[in-house]
Amino acid sequence: MNRAFSRKKDKTWMHTPEALSKHYIPYNAKFLGSTEVEQPKGTEVVRDAVRKLKFARHIKKSEGQKTPKVELQISIYGVKILEPKTKEVQHNCQLHRISFCADDKTDKRIFTFICKDSESNKHLCYVFDSEKCAEEITLTIGQAFDLAYRKFLESGGKDVETRKQIAGLQKRIQELETENTELKNKVQDLENQLRITQISTSPAASMTPKSPSTDIFDMVPFSPITPQSTTPTRNGTQPPPVPSRSTEIKRDLFGAEPFDPFNCGAGDFPPDIQSKLDEMQVSWELRRENHTK
Repeated sequence: MNRAFSRKKDKTWMHTPEALSKHYIPYNAKFLGSTEVEQPKGTEVVRDAVRKLKFARHIKKSEGQKTPKVELQISIYGVKILEPKTKEVQHNCQLHRISFCADDKTDKRIFTFICKDSESNKHLCYVFDSEKCAEEITLTIGQAFDLAYRKFLESGGKDVETRKQIAGLQKRIQELETENTELKNKVQDLENQLRITQISTSPAASMTPKSPSTDIFDMVPFSPITPQSTTPTRNGTQPPPVPSRSTEIKRDLFGAEPFDPFNCGAGDFPPDIQSKLDEMQVSWELRRENHTK
C-alpha cells in the first residue's frame, strides 16, 4: 500500500484548484463495500479490510451477484458515492472525516480510504475496484486534502467549522422530516380510529326497538288513561278490545225494554189499571214520608 497524499510545496497535482474547490472530479469504479476497522489509519489496517471484502465479493460472484458500479464525486468537501444512473447519493464521506487514503501497489485496480461514520462514530474502510484509475483517484483525493488544508489556514478554521455546522443542520433536517412523517402517520391512524368509534356509537346504530313491559303473566298491563295499544304481546295473542259505553237503552234477553211502572205515561195503560197504579204510587210516597220522619 502507498499513502496517497502529502502536503509538499513542490507537489504537482493533476487538476486545477478551481475544479476541486468550485466543482468536483467524477470517476467510475466498482464498489466492493465497506467494513469496520479498529484504527483510523495504517497500511496493515486497510490491507486486512481489502482481503476481507475481496473474499466476500468472491462468494457473491459464485452466487451470481455482480459487483455494483458507482460514481465517485471528489471535491474539497468530501467524496460522494452515487448510483451512476439515478445519481442517488449512497454515501457522503466528508473530507474532514477521512483519515487515510491509499492504493494497492500489488493490485493496481484497488484503492481505499478510511472515514469516520457521523452516526455511529466508527471507522469504516471503503474499498473500490478501478482497472485504470485507482492511482489517479487516490492522488485526486490527496489534492482535495491539500486544497482544503490551505483553505483552512486562510480562513483561520472558520470555513471548516461552518461546514460542520451546515452538515449538522442537514442531518437535523433529515431527522425532523422523518419524525414529521411518523407523526403524520400516527395522526392519520388516530383519525381513522375516531371515525370508526363515531360510527359505532351513533344514535342510528345504537337505537334498537323496545318491547312494551309486561306483567308476571307476560301480558301488557292495561291503563284506562292511555289508548289501548294494538301491539301483540309476547305470548302471540292480541289483547281483547275494551267494550265501549253506549247510550242506547238496554234490553233484556228477549229483546224487550225493561219495565218501569213509574216512568210510563198515562196513556200507556187502561183507566182501571192506571188508577190502581196511581194509588200504589201515593201509598208508596206516604210510607216513605213516614219512614223518613
